[in-house]
Amino acid sequence: MEERNYDRRKRIRLLKRMILGTIAAAIIIPIIVSITLGIRVVSLQNKVKELEETLLVYGNGIDGTTGVYTAANIEEPMEDAAGAEELTEGEDGQQDLNGYQKQIYLTFDDGPSQNTDEILDILKEYDVKATFFVVAKTDENSVRAYQRIVAEGHTLAMHSYSHKYDEIYESKESFAEDLTKLQDYLYQITGILPRFYRFPGGSSNTVSKVDIQELIAYLNENGITYFDWNIASGDAVSGQLSADVIVENCVTKLDSTNECMILMHDAAEKKTTVEALPEIIQTIQDRGDAVFLPVTDETIPVQHITAKAINEG
Repeated sequence: MEERNYDRRKRIRLLKRMILGTIAAAIIIPIIVSITLGIRVVSLQNKVKELEETLLVYGNGIDGTTGVYTAANIEEPMEDAAGAEELTEGEDGQQDLNGYQKQIYLTFDDGPSQNTDEILDILKEYDVKATFFVVAKTDENSVRAYQRIVAEGHTLAMHSYSHKYDEIYESKESFAEDLTKLQDYLYQITGILPRFYRFPGGSSNTVSKVDIQELIAYLNENGITYFDWNIASGDAVSGQLSADVIVENCVTKLDSTNECMILMHDAAEKKTTVEALPEIIQTIQDRGDAVFLPVTDETIPVQHITAKAINEG
């Protein structure tokens, strides 16, 4: 009898444990699932925010039918209307182009990065000069990259000190502070005082809290010329864009303009941009009508937003 009661109590205890375990699982599992989903939601919201900012900055995005990245509100440079003959004459003191019809400017934003040396190696292999719109980085590798850019005859240009849109475009004063800080930093490192600038997001960005005309006027007052682009590689939209698509984006619009300002990015995650670079250069060189040039004082700037005349009185 006593043994039977013991077995009964043992079964009851086991049953209680099972019931309590079931209740605990019913409480804990939904909590774990909720936390996991919450983390996923926050991560997705951050990615959506980044994508929205990119779309705000870069306008039209990728044409789903062709895969070609396009930029909105681009005004063609003045020399295109003048025709190819003027390009070869050099009437404005431009470099002798030896009959080449098209001027190709490879421009790289956001560097230096761990890819900069490889980009420079490729440019050196093909004997091509380019323009680097850089941000401020103080590590040893970046300092060497700034110096190598200058030493190998490329143009060192400015793309903001911090690349933080909310700070740069908060006011004219914050914009000026950021730019001056970068210009002084690059001069200290390289002995070159950069005179060329690219607005983060371009002059047609929709992020700036300040009228872009005020910032353009500030650049003009300080002898700084800003450059946008009329051909975009598309690598700003996605770090996973294939090398083939990047090549297509860079070469399919060459016939639409004689001054081709090509936008690419020098960033650690832009591996396919580096992969695409040799084919881009080779394809353009094989045309036989194009010459690669770095941005100089003689370069006619491609600008999405042109400066307005200031009315007096």
